[in-house]
Amino acid sequence: MEAAARLQEAARTGKPCAPVRDLIGATDAYAVQEVLTEARLAAGARIVGHKIGLTSAAVQRQLGVDQPDFGVLFADMDVSEHAAIPLAGLLQPKVEAEIAFVLSEDLDSEDLTPERVRAAVAYAVPALEIVDSRIEDWDITIADTIADNASSGLFVLGDDRVTLDDAEPKDAVMSMTVNGEVASTGTGAACLGDPLAALAWLARTAREVGRPLRAGQVVLSGALGPMVPLEPGARISATMTGFGTVTATVGELS
Repeated sequence: MEAAARLQEAARTGKPCAPVRDLIGATDAYAVQEVLTEARLAAGARIVGHKIGLTSAAVQRQLGVDQPDFGVLFADMDVSEHAAIPLAGLLQPKVEAEIAFVLSEDLDSEDLTPERVRAAVAYAVPALEIVDSRIEDWDITIADTIADNASSGLFVLGDDRVTLDDAEPKDAVMSMTVNGEVASTGTGAACLGDPLAALAWLARTAREVGRPLRAGQVVLSGALGPMVPLEPGARISATMTGFGTVTATVGELS
Protein backbone atom coordinates (compact mmCIF):
# COMPACT_ATOMS: atom_id res chain seq x y z
CA MET A 1 0.00 0.00 0.00
CA GLU A 2 1.71 3.14 -1.24
CA ALA A 3 0.33 5.49 1.43
CA ALA A 4 1.63 3.27 4.22
CA ALA A 5 5.01 2.94 2.52
CA ARG A 6 5.30 6.71 2.18
CA LEU A 7 4.62 7.24 5.90
CA GLN A 8 6.96 4.43 6.92
CA GLU A 9 9.76 5.92 4.87
CA ALA A 10 9.25 9.32 6.51
CA ALA A 11 9.44 7.74 9.95
CA ARG A 12 12.52 5.69 9.01
CA THR A 13 14.49 8.55 7.48
CA GLY A 14 13.27 11.40 9.69
CA LYS A 15 12.35 13.34 6.57
CA PRO A 16 8.68 14.44 6.32
CA CYS A 17 6.82 13.25 3.25
CA ALA A 18 4.19 14.62 0.92
CA PRO A 19 0.56 14.24 2.00
CA VAL A 20 -1.06 10.88 1.29
CA ARG A 21 -4.51 12.25 0.48
CA ASP A 22 -3.72 11.92 -3.22
CA LEU A 23 -3.57 8.16 -2.66
CA ILE A 24 -6.47 7.53 -0.27
CA GLY A 25 -9.75 8.97 0.93
CA ALA A 26 -10.89 9.35 4.51
CA THR A 27 -12.75 6.03 4.34
CA ASP A 28 -9.49 4.21 3.51
CA ALA A 29 -7.32 6.01 6.05
CA TYR A 30 -8.01 3.69 8.99
CA ALA A 31 -7.03 0.76 6.77
CA VAL A 32 -3.66 2.44 6.21
CA GLN A 33 -3.34 3.07 9.96
CA GLU A 34 -4.08 -0.63 10.56
CA VAL A 35 -1.34 -1.69 8.11
CA LEU A 36 1.16 0.49 9.99
CA THR A 37 -0.09 -0.77 13.36
CA GLU A 38 0.30 -4.40 12.32
CA ALA A 39 3.82 -3.67 11.06
CA ARG A 40 4.79 -2.20 14.44
CA LEU A 41 3.25 -5.13 16.30
CA ALA A 42 5.15 -7.56 14.09
CA ALA A 43 8.34 -5.72 15.01
CA GLY A 44 7.65 -6.26 18.72
CA ALA A 45 5.66 -3.16 19.72
CA ARG A 46 2.91 -3.44 22.34
CA ILE A 47 -0.39 -1.52 22.38
CA VAL A 48 -1.14 0.25 25.69
CA GLY A 49 -4.10 2.38 24.67
CA HIS A 50 -5.51 4.90 22.24
CA LYS A 51 -5.48 8.63 21.61
CA ILE A 52 -8.28 10.83 20.39
CA GLY A 53 -7.23 13.65 18.12
CA LEU A 54 -8.83 16.82 16.79
CA THR A 55 -11.36 17.15 19.61
CA SER A 56 -10.65 20.83 20.24
CA ALA A 57 -12.13 23.46 17.95
CA ALA A 58 -8.93 25.47 18.43
CA VAL A 59 -6.79 22.59 17.16
CA GLN A 60 -9.20 21.88 14.33
CA ARG A 61 -8.82 25.50 13.24
CA GLN A 62 -5.03 25.22 13.53
CA LEU A 63 -5.00 22.24 11.18
CA GLY A 64 -7.99 22.97 8.96
CA VAL A 65 -10.01 19.85 9.80
CA ASP A 66 -13.52 19.48 11.18
CA GLN A 67 -13.89 16.09 12.90
CA PRO A 68 -12.09 13.95 15.50
CA ASP A 69 -9.98 10.91 14.79
CA PHE A 70 -8.09 8.34 16.80
CA GLY A 71 -4.80 6.47 16.85
CA VAL A 72 -3.01 3.72 18.74
CA LEU A 73 -0.67 4.23 21.70
CA PHE A 74 2.33 1.93 21.92
CA ALA A 75 4.35 1.24 25.06
CA ASP A 76 7.45 3.00 23.73
CA MET A 77 5.47 6.23 23.31
CA ASP A 78 5.06 6.56 27.09
CA VAL A 79 7.94 8.76 28.29
CA SER A 80 6.44 9.56 31.69
CA GLU A 81 9.43 8.11 33.54
CA HIS A 82 12.08 9.72 31.35
CA ALA A 83 14.22 12.51 32.77
CA ALA A 84 13.49 14.48 29.59
CA ILE A 85 11.24 14.09 26.57
CA PRO A 86 13.50 12.59 23.89
CA LEU A 87 13.56 14.38 20.55
CA ALA A 88 15.15 11.50 18.65
CA GLY A 89 12.69 10.14 16.11
CA LEU A 90 10.39 13.16 16.22
CA LEU A 91 10.03 15.17 13.02
CA GLN A 92 7.79 18.19 13.70
CA PRO A 93 6.70 17.88 17.33
CA LYS A 94 4.13 20.00 19.13
CA VAL A 95 2.70 19.63 22.64
CA GLU A 96 -0.83 19.84 23.99
CA ALA A 97 -2.42 19.31 27.40
CA GLU A 98 -5.27 16.91 28.04
CA ILE A 99 -6.93 14.54 30.47
CA ALA A 100 -6.00 10.87 30.21
CA PHE A 101 -8.30 8.07 31.35
CA VAL A 102 -7.16 4.65 32.56
CA LEU A 103 -9.82 1.99 32.07
CA SER A 104 -10.91 -0.63 34.58
CA GLU A 105 -13.25 -2.44 32.16
CA ASP A 106 -13.45 -3.37 28.50
CA LEU A 107 -15.59 -1.12 26.32
CA ASP A 108 -16.42 -3.58 23.56
CA SER A 109 -20.19 -4.01 23.80
CA GLU A 110 -22.96 -2.28 21.90
CA ASP A 111 -24.33 -0.85 25.16
CA LEU A 112 -21.98 2.13 25.35
CA THR A 113 -24.19 4.55 27.22
CA PRO A 114 -22.64 7.59 28.94
CA GLU A 115 -23.14 5.81 32.26
CA ARG A 116 -21.42 2.66 31.01
CA VAL A 117 -18.45 4.63 29.65
CA ARG A 118 -18.07 6.64 32.84
CA ALA A 119 -18.17 3.51 35.00
CA ALA A 120 -15.35 1.98 32.96
CA VAL A 121 -12.88 4.70 34.02
CA ALA A 122 -10.67 3.63 36.92
CA TYR A 123 -9.10 7.08 37.25
CA ALA A 124 -7.97 10.13 35.31
CA VAL A 125 -4.59 11.87 35.21
CA PRO A 126 -3.31 15.13 33.69
CA ALA A 127 -1.27 14.46 30.57
CA LEU A 128 0.93 16.02 27.94
CA GLU A 129 0.72 14.67 24.43
CA ILE A 130 3.59 15.26 22.04
CA VAL A 131 1.92 15.18 18.66
CA ASP A 132 3.96 14.79 15.51
CA SER A 133 3.38 14.52 11.79
CA ARG A 134 5.21 12.57 9.16
CA ILE A 135 3.51 14.90 6.63
CA GLU A 136 5.65 17.85 5.58
CA ASP A 137 4.74 21.20 7.19
CA TRP A 138 1.71 19.63 8.92
CA ASP A 139 -0.13 20.00 5.58
CA ILE A 140 -2.86 17.57 6.54
CA THR A 141 -6.46 16.71 5.87
CA ILE A 142 -8.45 14.24 7.94
CA ALA A 143 -7.28 11.40 5.67
CA ASP A 144 -3.62 12.31 6.19
CA THR A 145 -3.78 12.43 9.97
CA ILE A 146 -5.84 9.25 10.36
CA ALA A 147 -3.42 7.31 8.17
CA ASP A 148 -0.52 8.77 10.19
CA ASN A 149 -1.82 7.22 13.43
CA ALA A 150 -3.66 10.45 14.30
CA SER A 151 -0.40 12.44 14.17
CA SER A 152 0.88 10.65 17.26
CA GLY A 153 4.28 10.96 18.88
CA LEU A 154 4.83 10.52 22.63
CA PHE A 155 2.96 11.14 25.88
CA VAL A 156 3.63 12.01 29.51
CA LEU A 157 1.23 11.05 32.31
CA GLY A 158 1.11 13.02 35.54
CA ASP A 159 1.33 11.43 38.96
CA ASP A 160 -2.06 12.64 40.24
CA ARG A 161 -4.74 9.94 39.99
CA VAL A 162 -8.26 11.31 40.33
CA THR A 163 -11.50 9.33 40.31
CA LEU A 164 -14.55 10.69 38.56
CA ASP A 165 -16.28 10.88 41.93
CA ASP A 166 -13.86 13.67 42.83
CA ALA A 167 -13.70 15.77 39.64
CA GLU A 168 -15.68 16.39 36.45
CA PRO A 169 -13.58 16.40 33.26
CA LYS A 170 -15.82 18.90 31.46
CA ASP A 171 -15.37 21.42 34.29
CA ALA A 172 -11.56 21.37 34.21
CA VAL A 173 -9.75 24.62 33.41
CA MET A 174 -6.35 24.11 31.80
CA SER A 175 -3.30 26.35 31.69
CA MET A 176 -0.08 25.19 30.04
CA THR A 177 3.15 27.10 30.46
CA VAL A 178 6.41 26.84 28.56
CA ASN A 179 9.43 28.11 30.50
CA GLY A 180 7.06 29.81 32.93
CA GLU A 181 5.09 31.70 30.27
CA VAL A 182 1.46 30.82 29.56
CA ALA A 183 1.38 29.21 26.10
CA SER A 184 -2.05 27.55 25.92
CA THR A 185 -5.31 27.70 27.86
CA GLY A 186 -8.60 25.89 27.57
CA THR A 187 -11.29 23.89 29.32
CA GLY A 188 -12.63 20.38 29.50
CA ALA A 189 -15.71 21.56 27.64
CA ALA A 190 -13.45 22.38 24.66
CA CYS A 191 -12.91 18.64 24.16
CA LEU A 192 -16.08 17.67 22.25
CA GLY A 193 -18.09 19.32 25.01
CA ASP A 194 -16.81 16.81 27.60
CA PRO A 195 -13.73 14.52 27.56
CA LEU A 196 -16.08 11.70 28.56
CA ALA A 197 -18.07 12.33 25.38
CA ALA A 198 -14.80 12.00 23.47
CA LEU A 199 -14.13 8.71 25.27
CA ALA A 200 -17.61 7.45 24.31
CA TRP A 201 -17.01 8.44 20.67
CA LEU A 202 -13.70 6.58 20.71
CA ALA A 203 -15.21 3.47 22.31
CA ARG A 204 -17.83 3.24 19.55
CA THR A 205 -15.42 4.01 16.72
CA ALA A 206 -12.63 1.73 17.93
CA ARG A 207 -15.08 -1.13 18.29
CA GLU A 208 -16.34 -0.55 14.74
CA VAL A 209 -12.83 -0.77 13.26
CA GLY A 210 -11.94 -3.87 15.27
CA ARG A 211 -9.71 -2.46 18.03
CA PRO A 212 -12.07 -2.11 21.03
CA LEU A 213 -10.89 -0.47 24.23
CA ARG A 214 -9.65 -2.85 26.91
CA ALA A 215 -9.28 -2.74 30.69
CA GLY A 216 -5.92 -1.34 31.72
CA GLN A 217 -5.51 0.79 28.61
CA VAL A 218 -4.73 4.49 28.62
CA VAL A 219 -6.89 6.88 26.60
CA LEU A 220 -5.64 10.36 25.79
CA SER A 221 -8.97 12.11 25.44
CA GLY A 222 -7.94 15.13 23.36
CA ALA A 223 -6.51 18.61 23.66
CA LEU A 224 -8.12 21.13 25.98
CA GLY A 225 -6.46 24.04 24.16
CA PRO A 226 -4.19 24.93 21.24
CA MET A 227 -1.02 22.95 20.67
CA VAL A 228 2.35 24.71 20.71
CA PRO A 229 5.74 23.83 19.18
CA LEU A 230 8.00 21.60 21.25
CA GLU A 231 11.35 23.34 21.65
CA PRO A 232 14.61 21.70 22.81
CA GLY A 233 15.36 22.31 26.48
CA ALA A 234 11.93 23.75 27.28
CA ARG A 235 10.21 23.19 30.62
CA ILE A 236 6.50 22.44 30.19
CA SER A 237 3.86 22.44 32.92
CA ALA A 238 0.11 21.98 32.54
CA THR A 239 -2.40 22.37 35.36
CA MET A 240 -6.00 21.16 35.08
CA THR A 241 -8.28 22.17 37.95
CA GLY A 242 -9.47 19.11 39.81
CA PHE A 243 -6.92 16.86 38.12
CA GLY A 244 -3.55 18.24 39.16
CA THR A 245 -0.40 19.16 37.27
CA VAL A 246 1.90 17.39 34.84
CA THR A 247 5.40 18.67 34.09
CA ALA A 248 8.17 17.64 31.74
CA THR A 249 11.48 18.89 30.41
CA VAL A 250 12.31 18.57 26.72
CA GLY A 251 15.66 17.06 25.80
CA GLU A 252 18.28 18.82 23.75
CA LEU A 253 19.01 18.01 20.13
CA SER A 254 21.91 15.59 19.90
